[in-house]
Amino acid sequence: MPAPKELDPSSSLPALYGTKLRKLRERAGWTQKELAEKVYLSHSRIAQFELGKEIPAVEVSEMLDEVLGADGDLHDLWAHLRRLPPSDAFRKYKEYEAKASAIHQYQAHCVPGLLQTEAYAREIMSHALPWASAKEIDEWVDARIARSSVLRKEVPPLLWVVLDEAVIRRLVGGPSVMGAQMAHLLEMSREPHIEIQVLPYAAGTHAAMGGSLTVLSFGTGPDVVYLEGGLSLTAMVRDRKAVARHSHRYDLVHALALPPAESRRWIEKAMEEFGTWDSN
Repeated sequence: MPAPKELDPSSSLPALYGTKLRKLRERAGWTQKELAEKVYLSHSRIAQFELGKEIPAVEVSEMLDEVLGADGDLHDLWAHLRRLPPSDAFRKYKEYEAKASAIHQYQAHCVPGLLQTEAYAREIMSHALPWASAKEIDEWVDARIARSSVLRKEVPPLLWVVLDEAVIRRLVGGPSVMGAQMAHLLEMSREPHIEIQVLPYAAGTHAAMGGSLTVLSFGTGPDVVYLEGGLSLTAMVRDRKAVARHSHRYDLVHALALPPAESRRWIEKAMEEFGTWDSN
């Protein structure tokens, strides 16, 4: 068995978290696989956490802290990870997004940034970044809304989005904000270069249970994939074999989703439940 990779806890906060996690695991006498089984993950995810290459979701961090008997120390360290600025992967993603000829997305938790209204974006930002000042929130919201200009280019990219049912069911910002966001989705879905589908809960287990993913294609050059699994967990994938596998995952999710016309009816039904749908 190869020796574990050396960690430099001074290199970054994720590396410090990973170092602490490894020490706690080794103190418990567990392998990565044994720890993974206790928190219902694959051992490869534990390895990525320990190497500082991924940051666990809040629920996972809480479970790790509990099963390792860290008495809150591990999760306290995770709280500092939440204060990290946008990742290098996300900054690179924005560059690719602006150049893409086609964008295929599966979104697990919220409406994708390109289709968010200002009020919805503000609500998401305010809760995801509770430490941020009002000015910082304004700046991030403005930046997010500005990104949607890519859809108004003379030759805009094809945008094909699959939304988990949770995206249209979760009441973000109250009925007014959510109703306006759903109305915006319906309006955008009528554009010839935009398709929106809903993946219902009834579809059951699917290939993208780990989080959101985006496949970006270009007129020239290979596709790339952007992965999201939490507030700070992002990755840009360029390796062709890995891109092909993630693209396959998207295709499997796409195949399970409702057709666009039926998806619009689901969005309208959600608006009825919010009390904001007017069939006239």
